[in-house]
Amino acid sequence: MSVTAPQSIVFTDDGLTPNNPLPLLIYKSAIDVSGDSPEATIERVFGDNGWGDMWRNGVFDYLHYHATVHEVLGVSLGHAVIRFGGNHGREIEIAAGDVAVLPAGTGHQRISASPDFRVVGAYPPGPGVEITRAMPENHRKALQTIPRVELPPGDPVFGKDGPLMRLWKAT
Repeated sequence: MSVTAPQSIVFTDDGLTPNNPLPLLIYKSAIDVSGDSPEATIERVFGDNGWGDMWRNGVFDYLHYHATVHEVLGVSLGHAVIRFGGNHGREIEIAAGDVAVLPAGTGHQRISASPDFRVVGAYPPGPGVEITRAMPENHRKALQTIPRVELPPGDPVFGKDGPLMRLWKAT
């Protein structure tokens, strides 16, 4: 698998969605999902790079974030428009083979999706995931937890030498 440079986007705190000074990373066509089991292919890549605690599903249609852990989303089937960064964020189309790496606190919400849209989500080792809605009381608490979330052991697609390791440490 050749290393591709991800799209890198930093979202600012909008008062409800804390986001993170670390950038959201979008890898286009990062994983070949043309085989018989695209979910298993993505799970193998993420697992080989130290991201476990996986799940298969879609993306919630309401704005939420995770204040205790970073998250990776690998699209196994279909395509969708996801708003990253909260209500004032950016709508980005992701499709089969794409990977989005969300630093803790990054708001995300499904705006639209094809009927077959599926993702594999995963988290690096550390605290369990909490689904947090964008509300003032949650925002205050998240501002305390997000800075304590440790960097992952590797890029979920490209491992210890992947772009995430350079881009997240440079901020």
